[in-house]
Amino acid sequence: MAHPLEHAQSSARKFGGKPEDYLAIHRWFDESKAFFPDFRHRELRHHTQGIFLAENLFGVSVRNFDGAEIPVRYLGEQHVREDLGRIPTVQDWLIRIHPERWMYGQRL
Repeated sequence: MAHPLEHAQSSARKFGGKPEDYLAIHRWFDESKAFFPDFRHRELRHHTQGIFLAENLFGVSVRNFDGAEIPVRYLGEQHVREDLGRIPTVQDWLIRIHPERWMYGQRL
């Protein structure tokens, strides 16, 4: 999936309610596209810690149009799985960074 609206529509099909019930959460996951407009933006929020951060920001659950309480964690997991096919950890992303000298805090 490429757009937060598509994720929100998917959430509405899966959990009921309207896409608008979920759009803010899915937009948050993809906000990093504003400064890194390719797949690499996902390394900032598309992982286990990002899902828990979303829960901290949006609350444990959201009430949809149908009146059902939907766990934010389920919405985050759905978003990440739709984009990546699985839920990676932060470590899964970070171990792929190739260290450079400046990253160690040494003066150049």
